[in-house]
Amino acid sequence: MEEYAPGRYKIIEKISEGVHGYVVKGIDLTTNSEVAIKKVAIRNKHGNISLSALREIKVLQNCNNKYIVRIIDIYPDLVGLSLVLEFMPNTLYGRLKNETNPLCRKEVKRFTHMMLKGLYYLHDLGIMHRDIKPANLLISTDGILKLADFGLARLYFSDEDRSYSPQVSTRWYRPPEILWGSQKYSISVDMWSTGCVFAEMLRGVPLLAGTTDIEQLALVIRTLGSPRLFEWPELRQLPDYNKIRFPHSNGLKWVNLFPSCTDNIAINLVSKLLVYNPKNRLTAGEALDHEYFT
Repeated sequence: MEEYAPGRYKIIEKISEGVHGYVVKGIDLTTNSEVAIKKVAIRNKHGNISLSALREIKVLQNCNNKYIVRIIDIYPDLVGLSLVLEFMPNTLYGRLKNETNPLCRKEVKRFTHMMLKGLYYLHDLGIMHRDIKPANLLISTDGILKLADFGLARLYFSDEDRSYSPQVSTRWYRPPEILWGSQKYSISVDMWSTGCVFAEMLRGVPLLAGTTDIEQLALVIRTLGSPRLFEWPELRQLPDYNKIRFPHSNGLKWVNLFPSCTDNIAINLVSKLLVYNPKNRLTAGEALDHEYFT
């Protein structure tokens, strides 16, 4: 791993690997502080410039917020670029998997609030994250949650004629409009994912865990009930709407989905984020104003 670091950095160990690169822990010798060094290829398998790498770099360089992971440096190596980021020892995914130290209700509220603050900042810049999930939410030693992994991030334009890739978001956190093949979506896709993450923190397990896209959509329908066309008239125009029919569902009662949660106000916030029609989902700002946080 010598190619990772010029003289300023000392590599300690490899800590994770993902679709868009892998990460090692290092020491910044100029400050004697821990850093995370993410190696990304600047060309994809077809030899073209990697858009995901460029987008991640551009987003990180343009963000300056307490709830967005901070980029410290960039340097080239033999096959790509290395992004030097502030070191975050934990992920929300790791905390959710830690059965000996489960999240308390106070932490759930704090982490949800910080996630929404990060998204509010990002959306105000006109940026969609498009892959909000527990593994992409990092936690610092002092308990600050920060948004990370911007390989799927994209500038959002309110021009309705603009199309975006439907191949975004990890399946369990993917909104129904994308599951039905929509290429004309907005920053509200992040709000659906946020609702799924919030629900997972309250439940301790994922809310909608399908093994295929069709099963994922079936789970959404079984949980929320069949979508009503008068509430979401645009559904008929989605590319995959007529490709498969699902049995009619009345949906489940929200309180029954959270057997260990007695906080009806928290459940109400989940229900206002997990809404079929993207136009009716709470924005990050509206969610921050919800009575759950007051």
